[in-house]
Amino acid sequence: MKKPQTVAKLTELGRVQLSKTFFLRDFLYSDIAAIHGLSNIPDDPDLAIAAGTRLCEDLLEPLQDAFGRLSIRSAYRSAEVNALGHAKGHNCASNERSRAGHIWDQRDAAGQMGATACIVVPAFANKFTAEGDWKRLAWWVHDHLPYATMEFFPNLWAFNLQWHEKPLRMIYSHVPDARGYLTKPGMEGHDCDHRAEWEGIVP
Repeated sequence: MKKPQTVAKLTELGRVQLSKTFFLRDFLYSDIAAIHGLSNIPDDPDLAIAAGTRLCEDLLEPLQDAFGRLSIRSAYRSAEVNALGHAKGHNCASNERSRAGHIWDQRDAAGQMGATACIVVPAFANKFTAEGDWKRLAWWVHDHLPYATMEFFPNLWAFNLQWHEKPLRMIYSHVPDARGYLTKPGMEGHDCDHRAEWEGIVP
């Protein structure tokens, strides 16, 4: 599939259903693109669809089945949008680091595909607001879903959730007073059952 050049073609692309409840259009809005007058459209729609489908079917749908509606904060970014976001300090990693992450339509340096969405889980965020509560959701995802990486932020416990062909299984926190890795391979407790951490959080 070629990159859309008309409204009709972009509409057609947006209607591509990635999973039971998610369409590609759900992931194409970008605050950076809106403010700076850029188009946030995949250069390689087929790769974006393939990676996005795995993100939705393997991670977002089961998470939504468990906790209810998800809010998509930031997801697909074109290379142009991501590069501008990085240059202007809009919390975007470099394009090199974002390939197979927020840049769904480019493979990483190892030739692997992946996709990232920054999401909020309202049913969790509205109920669990105490310091450190984000860890309860992080451990639930860790124990239940085949994620690649997660990065948690302090506002509404939003987090980047990544699917990748070769998952690293790492959780990183940007939350003040808890900045750093919650877990990664080789850390104590990484492969344990963390039920005591997350029990009772599913609505």
